[in-house]
Amino acid sequence: MTEVLGVILAGGHATRMGGGDKCLKRVAGARLIDHVIARLQPQVAGLALNANGDPGRFAEFGLPVLPDTVADQPGPLAGVLAGLDWAAAQGAGAIVTAAGDTPFFPRDLVARLQAAAGPSGLALAASPDGTGRMQRHPVFGLWPVALREDLRRALAGGLRKMVLWADGHGAATAVFDSQPFDPFFNINTPGDVAAAEGLDAA
Repeated sequence: MTEVLGVILAGGHATRMGGGDKCLKRVAGARLIDHVIARLQPQVAGLALNANGDPGRFAEFGLPVLPDTVADQPGPLAGVLAGLDWAAAQGAGAIVTAAGDTPFFPRDLVARLQAAAGPSGLALAASPDGTGRMQRHPVFGLWPVALREDLRRALAGGLRKMVLWADGHGAATAVFDSQPFDPFFNINTPGDVAAAEGLDAA
């Protein structure tokens, strides 16, 4: 199976949390990024962080910091492209991305995405939303390096929606249980921090 690297997407501005790097906010005894690294690092062959601005603020983590290569911070797809370019330079075949504000995502994320991936090698995570519908979480995806030039062209052409691009390449879906809580629960507000403190997320 092709070597997979991990990329933490940490480009959010935390406007609902008072600004700053959301991934450095503390939840359940540690910073969000500490939780994310602890969960993703054992699943991949190498790990990097996609973030813009001064990379020195993340120096303590010892990870490569990958800025967007597309101007004007167009969103998570630009982070995926930065990750794919980094992976290509490492000789890897794919990356798995994870959000920097989602501390309790599955510890078998990478294996389940790989198992679900179809011919394109692309897969997105999903979980039931509690109303009988399936909610996809495209920030948690398996992205093949072979598609990076297509993604670069799509971004240059103005495409910004992750699902739209992924579906154009036949993205598969890996479904994760949302009980006793949705593992893709992300931190957007101080209220979310309080909710996360009460989760048994071992």
